Amino acid sequence: MSTSSKTKKHASSVFKFPKTPTGVEGLDEITEGGLPKGRPTLVCGGAGCGKTLLSMQFLIKGITEFNEPGVFMSFEEPSADLFINVKSLGFDLERLSSEKKLVIDHVRVERSEIEEAGEYDLDGLFIRLEYAINKVKAKRVVLDTLESLFSGLDNQAILRAELRRLFHWLKEKGVTAIITGERGEATLTRQGLEEYVSDCVILLDHRVIEQVSTRRLRIVKYRGSTHGTNEYPFLIDENGISVLPITSLKLDNEVSSDVVSTGVPGLNEMFKSGGFYRGSNILISGTAGTAKTTIAAYFANEQCRKKERVLYFAFEESPQQLIRNMRSIGLDLEPHVKKGYLQIHSSRPSLNGLELHLLTLRKLIKEFNPTTVVIDPISNLITVGSDHEVRSMLVRLIDMLKINNITAMFTSLSKQTEHIRPDLGEESVSSLVDTWLTVRDIEGVGERNRGIYIIKSRGVGHSNQVREFVITDDGIRLLDVEFGPNGILTGAARKTSELNKKIAALKLQNELDRKDREIYRKRKVLEANIDALKNEFESVEEELSILKATEDLHARLATNNTSNLKKKK
Repeated sequence: MSTSSKTKKHASSVFKFPKTPTGVEGLDEITEGGLPKGRPTLVCGGAGCGKTLLSMQFLIKGITEFNEPGVFMSFEEPSADLFINVKSLGFDLERLSSEKKLVIDHVRVERSEIEEAGEYDLDGLFIRLEYAINKVKAKRVVLDTLESLFSGLDNQAILRAELRRLFHWLKEKGVTAIITGERGEATLTRQGLEEYVSDCVILLDHRVIEQVSTRRLRIVKYRGSTHGTNEYPFLIDENGISVLPITSLKLDNEVSSDVVSTGVPGLNEMFKSGGFYRGSNILISGTAGTAKTTIAAYFANEQCRKKERVLYFAFEESPQQLIRNMRSIGLDLEPHVKKGYLQIHSSRPSLNGLELHLLTLRKLIKEFNPTTVVIDPISNLITVGSDHEVRSMLVRLIDMLKINNITAMFTSLSKQTEHIRPDLGEESVSSLVDTWLTVRDIEGVGERNRGIYIIKSRGVGHSNQVREFVITDDGIRLLDVEFGPNGILTGAARKTSELNKKIAALKLQNELDRKDREIYRKRKVLEANIDALKNEFESVEEELSILKATEDLHARLATNNTSNLKKKK
């Protein structure tokens, strides 16, 4: 057997760790398939970090997507409260309970009623839990929150023994279980034991940094399986929990040779391909007032005109303001919004943390399924994160867009001054994007004009010229390059040059007209001279003809006379 055959045979016989998919977006990707099947998983964290919601979503997704009935045993919230709390997320617990797919059981534990006397064990809990499992033939179990069972106990030996027995009992039943626990001061949980007897430990954290709230998830351990080890931001919204992987994807995304128009008249001609490659990332940077948003809106309008979906993130203007402003230059985006081709999402960057912005974008991409995304501007995100966080977020964003083959355009505000460190937005993205265009002010002769040029465009030949452009009531128009003694002419200098050219052209035309008139006059004189010579020639020719005729007549007369004399003789 060859070495390659042995390798393939070995690879096919590698043991795959059995896992139960959670159905929670992003979590199965991080855990590489889900939670350990038939084993307990500990989900711990402080108050309000989402432990109960994650556990409930695990049960609901198991029922609705994987046909695995479940049991939710609560030691804190009554069943009626649970029904109401999760109904806002679209989870209908009453219906699932009536269909015999879900059991919600509330175990009332009052600390004031607990008296430590004699042996303490969980036999009663095991009986109650086993009944619920058998009732619906449950495959998934949630115990929320474990500390409530031991809130009145001080005997650590009994507590540890019963915890171990509970975890072993769950394993013997073969159910995939989630046990939630409150975080301790120096340990992951209050008792400090659950984290050691659990096969998988997930830590949830809810932190506030500079008045911005962020939730994060981390897999502390996972016996028998590899897993993501970073902190992962997650979002709680009307659809439940969504987790965003923090690691960048491999650079193995598919690429397209299709060309996407810029939508700006004259800008396509600056690229030999006639535009951008589909699925590429484009950065438009420039100082304030250089029409970055206008160029982005033109690009969005062009894609909508071709009946493609565009998701537009505006961090400075509301949708109504953006539509009104673009209408003033002859660009009407409202019909695209009404037809469902354009969706404008506006919010202040400080509304959420960086991760939540990224999660929101990911969610909207999944729901709207756009071919094009515009983020205007990315530089505003700098205000809600550190340099490292901004770079990390933008890398993840670009990776996510590339893997979905989405054409993306970012705008970034540049500093007004020159010869200083580049802005963080530019510095973070410029090396990652495929095409980078800069719009800038060209000042001179007491006026300010706009210019655009291409810094780079991977895989596409492009112009190296700075093109002046103007914005009128009819929109953007790129002007032809005009050179002068000191370089490219813009604004008034261009108009003066054009005027001088017109004057020079007029003078040349006048000179040509004068020459034409002079030639005409000379032609007339020449024609008159030719006519006079022709008349003179005709007169001479006529005289010559008369002389020849007279000579011929004399000759004939002489011949006749000679003939007559000969006859007389």
